[in-house]
Amino acid sequence: MRTIIAVCVLSLCLADHPAAQATAGPPPGWPNLVAGLKETPGCIGVETAMTGTGKNVIFAWFENREAVMRWYRSDMHRDAMRRYFGNAERRPPLENVSDDSGPLMVIASITFSDKPRFETTTNLPISQISIEVYKPVTGGSYLGSRFAPEALQVPGSPAHAVKPKAGSKQ
Repeated sequence: MRTIIAVCVLSLCLADHPAAQATAGPPPGWPNLVAGLKETPGCIGVETAMTGTGKNVIFAWFENREAVMRWYRSDMHRDAMRRYFGNAERRPPLENVSDDSGPLMVIASITFSDKPRFETTTNLPISQISIEVYKPVTGGSYLGSRFAPEALQVPGSPAHAVKPKAGSKQ
């Protein structure tokens, strides 16, 4: 699972985020992986961000485990993994996620550095990379809208929101 969204983060960081472009530009021929992720059947939303500590982050929501696997098996993802992570050892993807998982949120983060630090895994100039999978749970609250996509259905969550006053801007 570590590499499932890592290449999406790399796309975000190298191609879409101005702060990342100042550090490192996209390699020649870099595909638009964020767009490819959004086009994956079962991907219900993607958000990108940069943290105060310099991590470039992508949040991707999927309908279920199979939707994540569609992205993992896509030509775009496989080509990027091969190109940037070569023969790095990989565990089976989502090995601890059941087929009936329901919706999943995958968060990937990467921090660029001045030089490659993981030559045996990748020659990209990074000091950190992380891919984490979370299952939404009930709870929380929101006004106007949620951080998660509107299409994300979390079983047991209240289906209400406080709407803005008529005529006000969101």
